Amino acid sequence: MSDLLAWSTDLHLNFVDEEAGRTFARAVNTARPRAFVITGDTAESRSLAACLGWLAEEIDAPVYFVLGNHDFYRDAIPPVRALAAGLSATHPGLVYASAQPAVALAPGVGLVGVDGWGDARLGDALRSEVRLNDFRLIAELQGLDHWGLIARLKALGDAEAASLAPRLEAALAEFTSVLVLTHVPPFAEACWHEGAPSAPDWMPFFTCKAVGDVLLAAAARHPDRRIRVLCGHTHSPGEVRLRDNLEVWTGGARYGHPAFQLLPVEF
Repeated sequence: MSDLLAWSTDLHLNFVDEEAGRTFARAVNTARPRAFVITGDTAESRSLAACLGWLAEEIDAPVYFVLGNHDFYRDAIPPVRALAAGLSATHPGLVYASAQPAVALAPGVGLVGVDGWGDARLGDALRSEVRLNDFRLIAELQGLDHWGLIARLKALGDAEAASLAPRLEAALAEFTSVLVLTHVPPFAEACWHEGAPSAPDWMPFFTCKAVGDVLLAAAARHPDRRIRVLCGHTHSPGEVRLRDNLEVWTGGARYGHPAFQLLPVEF
């Protein structure tokens, strides 16, 4: 078995046809990874099942995924999450990590996932004039005024933090190293845009401070454990170490050009 993980983020497979999607999946398979991990935005709600199905059918390794904002487009959050959980139940080797306790990747190495959400706490949400497609294509974010939108985003971020906290704590009790999959960067320092931190008007919607607070608290409680976070959302790559035992890798991406990179399982 390989000592490598294959990692993709922001695949947006709805921008390619099935043949291209399966070709990509077979390319992952040729690397013979121990597992394939996806940190959100695999597709959109109407194509999510098909795209994840291509990956599950072609890749001869477990596929662990979380959902990103685009995965919810043209639907609402609960039914898309139910779809993802259902796919996990019916496709062997396809695991919606946000709905599961930590799993073992290797001796001493565990994996846990949480979708994350841009929670409007970092940057300057009050004066931002940024209007994402999220706000018209995701049911829970439609029709809200500015203050209502900020309140809703904060509530979504809080829910993600509440989901992650007990599962991360259990993972750190069991494993020496824990890999955390999430879509939205949990810190301003990990919100990369073309090699620099994102601008204050964009950052509120591209960071999840609530999840970041959970990670910082866990790292402080477990100084003898290591936490590595893989995320995406910004389409710009970068790495940052927040604490001696906490680092965040943000993956790059291009629409219409699904790609992956290989990482060591152990860290």
